[in-house]
Amino acid sequence: MPIENLISLREKETRNVIGLMSGTSCDGIDACLVKITGNGLSTEIDIIWFETYPYKKEIRKLIFDASKEQTGTVDKVCQLNFTLGKLFADVAVQIAEKSSIPISDIDIIGSHGQTIYHISSLKEKADKKVRSTLQIAEPSVIAQETGVTTVADFRTRDIAAGGEGAPLVPYADFILFGKDGIDRAVQNIGGIANVTFLPAGCSINEIIAFDNGPGNMIIDRFAEIITEGKLKYDKDGELASKGKLNQGLLERLCSHPYLSIPPPKSTGREDFGIQFSDDLYKELKRDNVDILDTITTLTAFTAKSISDSYRRYIQPSYKVSEVVMSGGGVYNPVLFQYLKEYLGDMRIRKVKEFGIPSDAKEALAFAILANETICGNTGNVPSATGAGERVVLGKIIPGS
Repeated sequence: MPIENLISLREKETRNVIGLMSGTSCDGIDACLVKITGNGLSTEIDIIWFETYPYKKEIRKLIFDASKEQTGTVDKVCQLNFTLGKLFADVAVQIAEKSSIPISDIDIIGSHGQTIYHISSLKEKADKKVRSTLQIAEPSVIAQETGVTTVADFRTRDIAAGGEGAPLVPYADFILFGKDGIDRAVQNIGGIANVTFLPAGCSINEIIAFDNGPGNMIIDRFAEIITEGKLKYDKDGELASKGKLNQGLLERLCSHPYLSIPPPKSTGREDFGIQFSDDLYKELKRDNVDILDTITTLTAFTAKSISDSYRRYIQPSYKVSEVVMSGGGVYNPVLFQYLKEYLGDMRIRKVKEFGIPSDAKEALAFAILANETICGNTGNVPSATGAGERVVLGKIIPGS
């Protein structure tokens, strides 16, 4: 693709963009096809189609194996990078077909990929202190298979600029939810919970955003253990509804050191993943803690860690008037009830009230970020990531 084609793509007023996202729960690939008009603060969106394409059991296992220090060998990561690239490309083609839009009419694919490892704190190697991150699902494969210009690997440039590479959704949240003059928290509960707080009338430099702590990640793992693999998550909070809150366990969970780290901060399965969950399960089983009480308490812990993070890092300076919820946690009524209890008089709304499917917001965010990259706009929020400056995110792989 000659550079003239990229310039032409940048100059289009309206672009068809597919956002692809696979989160820390590794349930599957979220795909959002959206028509984006303009860029920056003038961005307007029209969601055409959203769908989640679940991973097969063997792919999910490969991702978890590749993500663990004990089993994530270089050959596994190398091969999985290209395997997921093929899967992401297939999903892009499928969602275009479902929307009755030829793949040739798609202008951009924005792919977050699949996080394999994320080291947000400085680590010293070979006399160099660095942060690092790795997302796979090879974008060159996506561009080659689809013929569509692909933007991917968004986190690395922010880390190069001194940030943690996360969270990156706050820029999209600012565009989508920052124009209403409300002190609004945009709260996502996926595998990890993350919040973007938008003070009324704020500039991008006044945004507060960080990962609250575990979202559904620990709950999902316990549901899988309890049901011997029959469930991947606590559907409709059915397991949590059968137990009782264990106050002592809740207090202990709330003492996790990550929760007391001030922003900017980010976390992932390295802190709250399978290893943490399995060790906790063994310990509680040894102490004869009722398993259903445990999953009820874990559900309360997710809600409490969110509300405590507001109290510590937002409410000393601002009053949170409204919370807009998205992500898989929205579908868990037990979690939702605990959130209402812990958040008190804050108005809670679901993102679908804004015309966005709850599971679509993260994929939509990376479609928006890809559009910004093609337009040459910066896409990180230094107050959220800790970067030293605003930078253009992602790597562009031209289509055919």
